[in-house]
Amino acid sequence: MHRGKLDCPGGVLLSSYLIVLIILLAVIICTVSAIVCVSMKGTICNPGPRKSMSKLLYVRLALFLPEMVWASLGAAWIEDGVQCDRTVGNGIIATVAVSWIIIASTVVTIVIVFDPLGGKMAPYPPAGPHHLDSCESSQLLNGLKTAATSVWETRIKFLCCCVGKDDRTRVAFSSTAELFSTYFSDTDLVPSDIAAGLALLHQQQDSIRNNQEPDEVVSHSPGPSQEADLDAELENCHHYMQFAAAAYGWPLYIYRNPFTGLCRIGGDCFRSRTTDYDLVGGDQLNCHFGSILQTTGLQYRDFIHVSFHDKVYELPFLVALDHRKESVVVAVRGTMSLQDILTDLSAESEPVDLECEVQDCWAHKGISQAARYVYRRLINDGILSQAFSIAPEYRLVIVGHSLGAGAAALLTIMLRSPYPRVRCYAFSPPRGLLSKSLYEYSKTFIVSLVLGKDVIPRLSVTNLEDLKRRILRVIAHCNKPKYKILLRACWYELFGGHPEDLPTELDGGDLTQPLLGERSLLAHGSPAYSFSSDSPLESPTKYPPLYPPGRIIHLEEVGTSGRFSCYPAARYSVKWSHESEFSKILIGPKMLTDHMPDILMRALDSVVSDRAACVSCPTQGGSSVEVA
Repeated sequence: MHRGKLDCPGGVLLSSYLIVLIILLAVIICTVSAIVCVSMKGTICNPGPRKSMSKLLYVRLALFLPEMVWASLGAAWIEDGVQCDRTVGNGIIATVAVSWIIIASTVVTIVIVFDPLGGKMAPYPPAGPHHLDSCESSQLLNGLKTAATSVWETRIKFLCCCVGKDDRTRVAFSSTAELFSTYFSDTDLVPSDIAAGLALLHQQQDSIRNNQEPDEVVSHSPGPSQEADLDAELENCHHYMQFAAAAYGWPLYIYRNPFTGLCRIGGDCFRSRTTDYDLVGGDQLNCHFGSILQTTGLQYRDFIHVSFHDKVYELPFLVALDHRKESVVVAVRGTMSLQDILTDLSAESEPVDLECEVQDCWAHKGISQAARYVYRRLINDGILSQAFSIAPEYRLVIVGHSLGAGAAALLTIMLRSPYPRVRCYAFSPPRGLLSKSLYEYSKTFIVSLVLGKDVIPRLSVTNLEDLKRRILRVIAHCNKPKYKILLRACWYELFGGHPEDLPTELDGGDLTQPLLGERSLLAHGSPAYSFSSDSPLESPTKYPPLYPPGRIIHLEEVGTSGRFSCYPAARYSVKWSHESEFSKILIGPKMLTDHMPDILMRALDSVVSDRAACVSCPTQGGSSVEVA
């Protein structure tokens, strides 16, 4: 199209560059097309038809060399200056830029995804390792685990290179790497295998639920006292959720109010500090204070301390006087940064030193450390003493969402001795938080709120191991190529369908031993290698079963509001639930959105307003009340 415009100084060179580039791209496209065609053959557990894949990958890898050389030559020629037509010059510049972006993204992906251990983590032969010397086998497994942990630690450091390099961060890197290596290194799965497994599990769960008889559902009916205070606790949750949301600062406020939020808090971002502003203790407030005032409806003078200091194991929090409920409120922020994610992923258990008679006090290490940090700030810096010197008759209430909910629950347990009247409202807390004894102890002063299929209140190392087992089982039973599973899953999630049309062979009922296909996906020695169909897996010693905090209120959607948000508002059943109802991870399109604080706030607004407008709603199912 532009050949006539290449009659310029260096035009012949540019023309040659483009012709060679077109030929090179044609070869790359043919290679990638062959990779796609070969990868569509067979099933996840039957890689035989894909045996030529490794050769094709080596060919594609070899093509990176001329691709990089040609991109470098293009960059050099551009640096010398292109004196041809502007359209041609811009086209050459864009071509070189896109080439380098593709090369850079591919290199980064390989660094993150590539497993240098390769076949060393392959499963043992069917005869098992009993034919090997036990000491030799143990040394081999330990060496492989150490190497796998090192690989994951390198990946995490690469992804979190901007977090910092202090001692706490290094400990968090090691803890996170050990968690990932424990979970992933004993399976032969790639990300698309996991996506296919999750899609199949979702359809399987829907099929089981559709075929389940009403009397098969196990319900845990609460006592009369629990049912009596459900309305009161719901109203408290609705009120204190505003503080948990305010702890996120301006990002959540702008997200909830995309058109008017910036106008409302913009003045606080740019105006000079006022006298009222200086009355509040804290640091790194920036635009956060304006959003906190808008969310809570309080005044400057009602805040004792606001901190947005954020490091690994150190969470932002605020302390305010709530005159409406006559309480001193401590709100702990949930996950908002890479540092918070590392705190979340430090999932091994550690003992908690408490001034109470509870035995076996264990908790999630990262969240326990974060709660201990807030505890030190509140007590050692005199923040709570200052608050109660102003309002000595008020009671202490601690709230938080997600990671903040877990920290709030542990902080409440730590403060139970000096403040016996303390209460906690934990919104969407993680399941893997407290030992069984601490869970039972917390029921008298902690209330947790969970919405729908939210994955976080069902998330623990034990449940993740159980999820891995279920993914392996459903993949092993699958008799369709992976691309068909993923395409059908996209259709099912977008437009619905019949979950009974599963591309699996699940006719023979549950099996007590893994199939040959499952064994091909597992390395021997993993906790998932030997299991029963129904019971959760035994966790390693470092990751014992942990439980959510306190009594649990479950807002569960009744029927469906459609697969898209433009459908009418959902209807919810509200009930007290037992922790066993959250002992399995449920797969679905709302497993992540139900965790979002803005979605939870909208659900609470709807439930509380409708229950207030319909005081005499009929009770259904004993412990649950449906509201529109």
